[in-house]
Amino acid sequence: MTPKRLSIAALLTAVLALLAVGLVQLAGSSSPTVASSGLTLAQMQARLRGAPPALAALHAQADQLLPGGLPALRARLASLRGTPVVINKWASDCEPCREEVPVFQRVSVSRGREVAFIGIDSNESSRGEALSFLHSFPVAYPSYFDPSGQAGETITDSSFTPVTVFYDRSGGEFIHQGPFPSVAKLEAAVERYALDA
Repeated sequence: MTPKRLSIAALLTAVLALLAVGLVQLAGSSSPTVASSGLTLAQMQARLRGAPPALAALHAQADQLLPGGLPALRARLASLRGTPVVINKWASDCEPCREEVPVFQRVSVSRGREVAFIGIDSNESSRGEALSFLHSFPVAYPSYFDPSGQAGETITDSSFTPVTVFYDRSGGEFIHQGPFPSVAKLEAAVERYALDA
């Protein structure tokens, strides 16, 4: 092979190698698809029928984005005193929040007759984006709209998302920073921190 052909072959090999590396990186950086639990909102609510009144009131507001911020959230928590509570702080543009939605969909249905689930849509500038997200990935409980982030920071002691707060029957609190990657991990945390198992 002549030196000119050798340099063209080396250049082509280098270009192909760079292209391959770029394609691998591009494939690895794409966002995973959020997989829903497969249950419709009506199916979730049907499975939760017969829950105690305080929990049934939450299920009746499933998938809603409630106003009132921190005062409304505190009033709701006061009405749930003596009931285990799980609060999940999220935002529609938070990728880890999006990835854990199917986990909360499933666990809020499997545990929703004994544990209150509540969301906080924190630091979200657009109510429309949050509602669009909730309608795409319905949950069996309401979320409080918190555009300022005040309710989220006060309740979770964090400016980050996602954060989940567990309250047991006596008001004991445990704060978990970061997403729940599986139903098993969230179920275990509910057992340990909300149900005192």
